[in-house]
Amino acid sequence: MSSSLVVRAGDLTERFSRSGGPGGQGVNTADSRVELSYDVAQAPGISPTLRARLLERLSGRLVDGVLTIVASEHRTQLANRRAARERLVEVLGEAAKAPPRKRRPTKPTRGSQERRLAEKKRRGATKQGRQGGWE
Repeated sequence: MSSSLVVRAGDLTERFSRSGGPGGQGVNTADSRVELSYDVAQAPGISPTLRARLLERLSGRLVDGVLTIVASEHRTQLANRRAARERLVEVLGEAAKAPPRKRRPTKPTRGSQERRLAEKKRRGATKQGRQGGWE
């Protein structure tokens, strides 16, 4: 059973502000920094099990159930919007992955046990040969 996550554009909230750092003529006028917010706790269309998994795995990044992605590495608002959306897809996709299968404990094979014991005997014989002293 694979549960897919669909994020609608209407479920996203975007805020724009001025990017920090050095700039040129347009640095004081362009609101190119993007804050993209997605309310994981209240978003429609997420199954209860997937929502619980997302809330658990993203707990360190959520503020009141809302995931916020900030992008300001590009000079244009459009490029930062694209980068923020790509990062949101990446973060949600990683958090939504099914948990890894549990490891089934296995016994060592007879051959591996015999090889281990033979190696122990060989090492013991080597060390035994070093004894005897210098009389």
